[in-house]
Amino acid sequence: MSSSFVHLHVHTEYSMLDGAAKNGLLLAEAARQQMPAIAMTDHGNMFGAYEFFQTAKKHPVKPIIGIEAYLAPSSRRCRVQEYWATGKREADDPDVEGGKDVGGGGRYTHMTMIARNVTGLHNLFRLSTLASYEGYYMKPRMDRELIAQYAEGIIGTTGCPGGEVQTRLRLGQYDEALAAAAAFRDILGEGNYYVELMDHGLDIERNVRADLLKIATTLRLPLLATNDSHYVTADQADAHDALLCIGVGRVKDDPHRFRFRGEGYHVRSAEQMRHLFRDLPEACDNTLLVAEQIEPYDEAFAHVDRMPQFDVPPGETQESWLRKELDRGVRLRYGDNPPPEVAERIETELRVIEPMGFASYFLIVSDICRYARENHIPVGPGRGSATGSMVAYLTRITELDPLEHGLLFERFLNPERINPPDIDLDFDDRQRDKMVRYVSDKYGEEYTAQVNTFSTIKAKAAVKDASRILGYPFAMGERIVKAMPADVMGKGVPLADLHNKEHPRYHEGSEIRQLYAEDPDVKKVIDTGLGIEGLIRGTGVHAAAVILSSTPLMDLIPLHMRNDGVKITGFSYPQCEEMGLMKMDMLGLRNLGIIDHALHVIRANRGTEIDILGLPLDDQPTYQLLAAGDTLGVFQLDGGPMRSLLRLMAPTRFEDIAAVLALYRPGPMAANAHINYAERKNGRQPITPIHPELEQPLDPILGTTYHLLVYQEQIMAIARQLAGYTLGGADLLRRAMGKKKAEILEKEFETFRSGMRSNGYSDESIQALWDVMLPFSGYAFNKSHTAGYGLVSYWTAYLKANYPAEYMAALLQSVADDKDKSAVYLAECRRMGIQVLPPDVNESESMFTTVGDAIRYGLAAIRNVGTAVVDKLVDRRREAGPAESFYDFLDQAPLEVCNKRLVESLIKAGAFDSMGHPRRALMEVFESAVDNVIDLKRNQAFGQDDLFGAGAGDQPQPTSATVPDLPDWDKRTKLAFEREMLGLYVSDHPLNGIDHIIAGLRDISISQLLLDPHDQVVTIAGMITSVVRKQNRNGEFWAIVTVEDLDASVEVLLFPKSYNQVAMSLATDTVVTVTGRVRQKDERVEITGQSVTVVNTAADGSSPPLVLSVPRSQITSSLVENLQEVFAAHPGQQEVWLRLITDQPKTLRLPTVRVAMSGALMADLKALLGPSCVA
Repeated sequence: MSSSFVHLHVHTEYSMLDGAAKNGLLLAEAARQQMPAIAMTDHGNMFGAYEFFQTAKKHPVKPIIGIEAYLAPSSRRCRVQEYWATGKREADDPDVEGGKDVGGGGRYTHMTMIARNVTGLHNLFRLSTLASYEGYYMKPRMDRELIAQYAEGIIGTTGCPGGEVQTRLRLGQYDEALAAAAAFRDILGEGNYYVELMDHGLDIERNVRADLLKIATTLRLPLLATNDSHYVTADQADAHDALLCIGVGRVKDDPHRFRFRGEGYHVRSAEQMRHLFRDLPEACDNTLLVAEQIEPYDEAFAHVDRMPQFDVPPGETQESWLRKELDRGVRLRYGDNPPPEVAERIETELRVIEPMGFASYFLIVSDICRYARENHIPVGPGRGSATGSMVAYLTRITELDPLEHGLLFERFLNPERINPPDIDLDFDDRQRDKMVRYVSDKYGEEYTAQVNTFSTIKAKAAVKDASRILGYPFAMGERIVKAMPADVMGKGVPLADLHNKEHPRYHEGSEIRQLYAEDPDVKKVIDTGLGIEGLIRGTGVHAAAVILSSTPLMDLIPLHMRNDGVKITGFSYPQCEEMGLMKMDMLGLRNLGIIDHALHVIRANRGTEIDILGLPLDDQPTYQLLAAGDTLGVFQLDGGPMRSLLRLMAPTRFEDIAAVLALYRPGPMAANAHINYAERKNGRQPITPIHPELEQPLDPILGTTYHLLVYQEQIMAIARQLAGYTLGGADLLRRAMGKKKAEILEKEFETFRSGMRSNGYSDESIQALWDVMLPFSGYAFNKSHTAGYGLVSYWTAYLKANYPAEYMAALLQSVADDKDKSAVYLAECRRMGIQVLPPDVNESESMFTTVGDAIRYGLAAIRNVGTAVVDKLVDRRREAGPAESFYDFLDQAPLEVCNKRLVESLIKAGAFDSMGHPRRALMEVFESAVDNVIDLKRNQAFGQDDLFGAGAGDQPQPTSATVPDLPDWDKRTKLAFEREMLGLYVSDHPLNGIDHIIAGLRDISISQLLLDPHDQVVTIAGMITSVVRKQNRNGEFWAIVTVEDLDASVEVLLFPKSYNQVAMSLATDTVVTVTGRVRQKDERVEITGQSVTVVNTAADGSSPPLVLSVPRSQITSSLVENLQEVFAAHPGQQEVWLRLITDQPKTLRLPTVRVAMSGALMADLKALLGPSCVA
């Protein structure tokens, strides 16, 4: 027998937060050691099977796919903890990994299983899937019944020390262990069940060795030596230990944490394994025999067209029915006399669609869109390259005419490089689940699933994790992360590349490299982070993708089920597509819900029906709004820099909207293309052709974009028109240019130059054009997508321009659960002059609505008030009319509304203000009032009459009590309760009256900060609304302080050093300025505070300071002398603050200056400093 060895018990990174072996490194190591094969047996899942199989093709190593399954102690359907020990046991023993009794606190044992062939592999897929569907209890668990059902083609073992047989032996239950082994032998069949032996130097392994060998002899079971490999090489042991700490949430120094005891949890060499089992050589020999039994898995992962078929009428094929649908679409879109190019375009597309069998795909997607429309579920007009398809337009998958907008089908389906179609659909995010349910019901739950995603530990997360498990304070991780290069479009610089001089962003890492070199603690954190960076942390669900199949998915791939019943593929969607499964993206788009709600509000408020699909694309108020940059809340156009670009560009046509979406991206912006477009459009820059010789030939292609390349489709059109490419070939050229591989580009340039030369163009013009096209192709954007999404942008801009109150009401409703965004949009309402009325029990609906040109707050937005209760309240109000008083309201209200907590919330939110009752007075009486009516209403609900009340058929008598005439709360108390209930101030704001002071002290408003956050040091000003004090591991105090101005609020983190300087000043309702660094975390914006200054808003007890704004460049000695003369001429008691305008404005308090406010003082100051000097 060979001296080699095959590892058959191996955990990859898909044993999440437990395995640290990446498939590529694992297989490379097996190849380096000249092992003929290696297995993957991850804990409880087979998510890595496809990647493992495909990666093995690059190495001379046979892949063996298996699983270390979790087995229920009895039945997989049992959901109670089960222990096998008899008599007294230590309470914590079973809950500790490696304890004597059933693992997982009495929930599961382990079993190693591998697939001998394709049948076995599919059976393992089924077993792992059903373990999740039917046996999940802390882990996905199988049982003997399930294994017996799907035993064919599977080789099993007694498993690791956590297996059933070894657990029984540890507990002294030899007979039960023997019976268990015999049962599994009978289930899997003679020769398919092995006694697994491990040796990591642990007593838990060695103490049962003799009994395991005895069972093997008694049952004639072959032995199998394994190594519980969790990482690739021995030097990764510490990184793996760090990963375990992350998984259990403990620091490395914790003596009680879970850790791997013993040694050798890597891919040991054959020599090492044979030395360990030198007394049992057959156990090692059998690993080679098992490997020889493994048959190829290719059939399981091969691409097979599994696109489901659409249910067509008898006598029809998928292709014939699609043509009939297109005929109907032509009449709908173009009438009875369509332009001839329509028929030509249809045939061009069908010549690709029909031979490839894609007709069913279009029919399925069209049916999904039809269902959405028929059920009043808003569906988007198109996204991605599918918007360039005429077939998609005629079947109402998309809503943009590709001919009118110059969109290319070949960008979607290239006839010269055909991939399966991939159409993305947008639905109202409130109703996306309905659409997924429709697809599942229509095509069968067993044929559809949502899609797995895998989150990896990225560089900055690795640093924070490493800092935490090493026991450093939170501030250490933050300090290191801040010194690292900033993420660009969500991508950071890997830790491994911080010292790589070849990395394109190497120059940005000087600060972190200096820290690494000078601070041993920083070095320790980063070195620890390096070991865990890039490993899989966990799984999620793709936000959009849905998989459909003509074959039950469980027969093809592993799946698992989330707690809410959502079924999810084990493989990622690219892997599913490579196996021939159909993938469709069904996204939830919040803005479609906003549009739908706005249309509903317009209908209710104005009686106007708007056909959003039929809107003209030349509405002047819309373009005026865009040109003014008043696009806060407009889809894709509401960021601060984007609004500045719109003001510069001044869009006047739909093409400009599509262009700005394509240009407002890092690549074009780095080339200044967005500015050039705006300048050329408005005549501030000459329209210069790429080359004089090419001006006329390129005008049909680039004329609408002022001879600037903006879209990918323009590259394709240039290649076709000037160099003689087919459109398919032009798309291949575009792809090649984007990848920038030198050898490919050289070949493509020869083809491009040859084509242009044959059309009579000079080498100079050819080179000039290529030199422009090549860099552009790396960041060019798809016009089909920008046009489709541009239409949604136009719709939202149209509604804001023409129906501002209704649109803002819908916008507020969409962020009702997000107080920060609500505050931003409330501030926008104030800027637009739209009054936002507080909630009112007589006027409000559940959601935000409009009353004339004002917005009425929705009742469901009040804390402790649910939508279901509001719906009943509104229904009763429609029957009985508005209530005249608080007691009248209680008499009319349904039983569910007469809840003390709910009524209290309504009072504090001001929902009874229109009745003229002071809120304080209502708080005095509401509890007794509710008590007085609740019994009566309960009796009415059960059909009983109040003993001394109404008789049968009579109306209940109204309550005669009155609300006492008490003075209301002061403004601050009233607003504090309002904010508690609504999350923000609506009727008024405590800072009203000193807003000019706040504006003079800050660099940026909080709402502006939230709209455009990026790493910078800023100064904000506002009022402290909450202080949460915390203590770190070192016993030091720090705080999270919420600061709010008139528009929005933000959290400020004050770590010990900063906190200690201002601890005594941190009190709610205190007005402060905060200087600190902005950071964005999980879509939340916060500030790491560096300094906090209390603002004296009334130095003399009544008057706020005078704030003067002066550009720093104007400060001269003569100006200072003149200012002193002005101050001396107007002596008084009011403080003066000076705000110096620079790149980072700074406000100075002039401690020795006091003035008397007067018109004369203002006149003198404005004459000296200019009319805008007073903030």
